[in-house]
Amino acid sequence: MKIVERPSPNHDSRDGQVIDILLLHYTGMPSGEVALEKLCDPNAEPGRVSAHYCIDEDGLTYRLVPEDRRAWHAGVSSWAGDSNINARSIGIELINPGHEFGYRPFPEPQMTSLIVLAQGILTRHGITPDRVLGHSDVAPLRKEDPGELFDWRRLAASGIGVWPTDETVIGEMSGDLRDADGDMAQLQKMLHEYGYAVPLDGILNNETRLVITAFQRHFLPDRLSGTPDAATQGQLRRLLDGRRHSSGSDG
Repeated sequence: MKIVERPSPNHDSRDGQVIDILLLHYTGMPSGEVALEKLCDPNAEPGRVSAHYCIDEDGLTYRLVPEDRRAWHAGVSSWAGDSNINARSIGIELINPGHEFGYRPFPEPQMTSLIVLAQGILTRHGITPDRVLGHSDVAPLRKEDPGELFDWRRLAASGIGVWPTDETVIGEMSGDLRDADGDMAQLQKMLHEYGYAVPLDGILNNETRLVITAFQRHFLPDRLSGTPDAATQGQLRRLLDGRRHSSGSDG
């Protein structure tokens, strides 16, 4: 994998924060060069942005910000109760026009470079697979990237991120949801336990729908309904059971 240095001035100190998240994005701009220019622009409007790396569709990888510095890619976001995501994450932008400019699948050379780069990042910083996230996971009310065409399953097979399988089901959770019209309060509690910022009011309101859709973008990309159907509930149970099993906890 070739890495080209293209320094961005848009970064600052992590203030001692440990890095424990790898955050993936798409650029969502008309071209790769336009995206790179913005990521390196000290006068960008409405605000300065950056990432640590940017990977073009041909696999060429640009290093924009040193890993020990805080890049500005997450914006208003949170995960597992933490809101300063920029300080604790490495950000990778994938060149892709996104939903606004002609969203398309991520090509093989780009995915290959991402896997190599991400494996190195996880090793260097000891980031656990379940802390490999998409922008839409940490900012579900305003972001869709990297989106439903991104191959999260393939990344998980390479040790980057997690993907629920039948083997992760360790047994029924007490108080689980048993049908598509199940207890919304319980579903919200499960999403919150996994890490999503979601209301805990038992109401299927617009905010909760957006969080469910973000979960579906990541783990059920063929089902962007925003509704708590049985498949969504099942995937979430599998993920939570898998996490408890891997941590040696009975939950």
